[in-house]
Amino acid sequence: MSFSQSMKKLAAGVVASSAIAYSGAVMAADTIKVGVLHSLSGTMAISESTLKDTVLMMIEEQNKKGGIMGKKLEPVVVDPASNWPLFAEKTRELITKEDVDVIFGCWTSVSRKSVLPVVEELNGLLFYPVQYEGEESSKNVFYTGAAPNQQAIPAVDYLINDLGVERFVLAGTDYVYPRTTNKILEAYLKSKGVAEKDIMINYTPFGHSDWQSIVSEIKAFGSQGMKTAVVSTINGDANVPFYKELGNQGVSAEDIPVIAFSVGEEELSGIDTGPLVGHLAAWNYFQSVYNDTNNTFIDQWHAYTGDDKRVTNDPMEATYIGFNMWVKAVEKAKSTDTDKVADAMIGIQTPNLTGGTAVMNENHHLSKPVLIGEIQDDGQFAVVWETEGLVKGDAWSDFLPGSKDLISDWTAPTQCGNYNTKTKSCGGASAE
Repeated sequence: MSFSQSMKKLAAGVVASSAIAYSGAVMAADTIKVGVLHSLSGTMAISESTLKDTVLMMIEEQNKKGGIMGKKLEPVVVDPASNWPLFAEKTRELITKEDVDVIFGCWTSVSRKSVLPVVEELNGLLFYPVQYEGEESSKNVFYTGAAPNQQAIPAVDYLINDLGVERFVLAGTDYVYPRTTNKILEAYLKSKGVAEKDIMINYTPFGHSDWQSIVSEIKAFGSQGMKTAVVSTINGDANVPFYKELGNQGVSAEDIPVIAFSVGEEELSGIDTGPLVGHLAAWNYFQSVYNDTNNTFIDQWHAYTGDDKRVTNDPMEATYIGFNMWVKAVEKAKSTDTDKVADAMIGIQTPNLTGGTAVMNENHHLSKPVLIGEIQDDGQFAVVWETEGLVKGDAWSDFLPGSKDLISDWTAPTQCGNYNTKTKSCGGASAE
């Protein structure tokens, strides 16, 4: 073979390999990658595995409709394993190595706090589907779970106004969400005239299993002749032994009702709910709400999982709402570009599962109803109270001195996560 022939062959090989590489790039561009960032192992797997399945179901349903803009959605699932620093590492991998266009993920606030600086640095897009403590608003995050004014504050109002509760046990897992939520609740209770001696606060580690002494303390606190309730921000698998110990010590809903912010149908499906009948939870959705949209969602879930006994819950609805809003925003923006999608998200509306409409506001929080449900012996909730209409999520609490003057508004001209209405200045994207 002559030198010129060798060069021609080499050139042909380069062209061919380039064509293959280009073909691969085109194929990659033909899909829209969706990151799924939920713990599939560790203490939070009891709650988060279901949300991974929910995102995969939504992707499958969207692909049946033809995808988005003619492109199929491709899930990229990772397991941060209930390891908070690992959430940041996995997020960086999803954005820089997997080149995902959006991430649906996190449960605990400590995991979200770990992810937040990464999505802001790399200009990623996170949809966060779980109730949280507020005191944050990022241009790169859409918060589809409840803010404190959409769960914690209405729950306490219900305890005071409807049940006549005078003493409060604020029991939580020891991390940012329970501590900040209870800080807000303590200030709110005091503003309602509740004395400091009538507020008991207790924190336990993730996965805490020995509740005997704590439940005994709660019983003693509630035996002072004043109606007492437990406001629970206990998260993850620690709920199972907590409720079991309540039953063991005969703490009934009539004596000391528990109202939980992190216990839904999924958590109850793993325990004997008989002794828990009458205890409460505050959410924005319950499976038991009957309407055509919710019935269709439940049927889809059962068909997808192949299990008619699999339950639905509030963070699943928040995932459903966030996913559908993201689809609408991409179609509206005609792009998956983070900035374009974020701009398009403001004002997006989509049906919720309780029979109404979810609205995404300028502060990246939803307007949604608040419901309080009572545990039934079948592990479902009977709705005993609900707001008359939608409640707009408030990123900054009105009951904390450093927050009451702050608003979040990501529209022009403000475009700020914590704008101080008194100083007329922006403090940054988020604050601790």
